[in-house]
Amino acid sequence: MTSQLSPNRGRAGKGQAQARALLRAVGQMRDEDIDLAETALALAALSGGEGALSSYRRHLTTLSTAVAAQLAIRPRETLTLGQCLDALRGVLVDRMGYEGDSATYEDPQNANLARVIDRRRGLPVALGILYIHAARAQGWTMVGLNFPGHFLIRLEHGGERAIIDPFGGGRVLSVVDLRDLIKQTSGTAAELEPDHYAPVGNRDILLRLHNNVKLLHMRGERPDLAAEAVEAMLLMAPGQVPLWRESGLLQAQLGHIAAAIAAFETFLELGARAGTSAQLLDQAATLVQHLRNRLN
Repeated sequence: MTSQLSPNRGRAGKGQAQARALLRAVGQMRDEDIDLAETALALAALSGGEGALSSYRRHLTTLSTAVAAQLAIRPRETLTLGQCLDALRGVLVDRMGYEGDSATYEDPQNANLARVIDRRRGLPVALGILYIHAARAQGWTMVGLNFPGHFLIRLEHGGERAIIDPFGGGRVLSVVDLRDLIKQTSGTAAELEPDHYAPVGNRDILLRLHNNVKLLHMRGERPDLAAEAVEAMLLMAPGQVPLWRESGLLQAQLGHIAAAIAAFETFLELGARAGTSAQLLDQAATLVQHLRNRLN
């Protein structure tokens, strides 16, 4: 029988299968071995139906080589932190035109790295991944920070450090800026804490990126798409106990009883080992029983 799929849909299906395979592999990797930008593109393929990602990979290479070209006339061993920052901003902001999307902040495209590359606009964490990718390609040390409500990055070079806002054009933030920002994102009573400066791993950055996709779909009353986002996160982070509970709740809401039971049972198994609160475990066990009764 002749396939009813168009060539584009066929390519998209193959691309999504490859993306799932990559995310499953990432789920078994050490955090330091995860390719941040490549994994973000795999997430984009799942949430946006992308087919071939080759053009986006070429763009990532272009970013890296353009930053290197900005510094080619200077000996690497004499580079200052300021020169590194100027090179990053010169490429990502001045040349490529990347900026934070304040006008349509809650557009799901802002958390899809492929769409961010297309539009040159995005959320802080999506833009941060591009900065991190370009910086690490030069051999520089750049990490994401555990700052609440607004993703920030930190560059270390030559014994100096700078905290950068990728959403704000790569601007370097002072302590006063950070204090103002924490009050904007967490309330006027909030104060800076040492944990806000703590680096986060690659997997955590990717979870933070795709959690935005989930939240935006939930606000848009699309639990089906939110469930798909949680599924993608579980592929690359199968040990994230709370995500299994979220998956169970969303699958139950969608009427996918068997899938909900399986998710809750995984939550119960992993949660018991991880020291999850007895109240949440009891609630999940009760839900499993109710769901099993619906199957009978």
